[in-house]
Amino acid sequence: MTNDSVLLEEQVDGLLTLTLNRPERRNALNGELSERLTDAVARAARDAGVRAVLLRGSGGTFCVGGDVRAMADGAERDATFEQRVQALRRRTETVRLLHEMPKPTVALIEGAAAGAGLSIALACDFRIAGERAKITTAFAKVGLSGDYGGTYMLTKLLGSAKARDLYINSPTLSGREARDLGLIHRVADDAEVADAASQWARKLASGPTVTFGYMKQAINLAEGAPFAAVLDLEATNHIRCTSTHDHKEAASAFVQKRSPVFGGH
Repeated sequence: MTNDSVLLEEQVDGLLTLTLNRPERRNALNGELSERLTDAVARAARDAGVRAVLLRGSGGTFCVGGDVRAMADGAERDATFEQRVQALRRRTETVRLLHEMPKPTVALIEGAAAGAGLSIALACDFRIAGERAKITTAFAKVGLSGDYGGTYMLTKLLGSAKARDLYINSPTLSGREARDLGLIHRVADDAEVADAASQWARKLASGPTVTFGYMKQAINLAEGAPFAAVLDLEATNHIRCTSTHDHKEAASAFVQKRSPVFGGH
């Protein structure tokens, strides 16, 4: 894919790297980038050859959220209220897919992750940020209530009291401060964070992909289902895993005292 595309895609050894590529706008989400991202994530969710997804931004910034300039220009001025709601909901399928797809997803946060950009990062299974990253909900600063699932993810991750603080007061957190709150899994020196995130994602892409998918399914169910329902799903998926190639390979490797080589099936 050419570098003039708003979204770059690269797949190597099961790892799909999606790069938001509007560096001149700090990777702000306009209509084209939003639609391309949703399509790419949907394809990744279906593609058995994709075993992990790494999401990042170009130019040293993850994503500053929606393109406020495009909003001010009234890019959708001719659409009805209902059409605008439907269009936004279609675009926000990105976060549902990142959260629910049966394979690990990783957000590499360099520079700013703000507004919908932060929401997208929160939908990923893992977040790795530079020490001096700037992380903020930002919506209140432009008079918007928030989209892309950020209220859901922050409430689930930190509880409603902290979610209120981060949305209404909208502080800007460094990568280290965000990690201390529990928003970030790992912080690295800004010069090293890209390598750290890529290494993490490559390791996930070489893991037992089917097993990871079942783990995500159970954890997602546990966010709102009764305990018994999670126990039922765990039992079903655990037994399913016993028939996978990866479980059999891991069992053989254990007996032979070697590291397993997972094939993702």
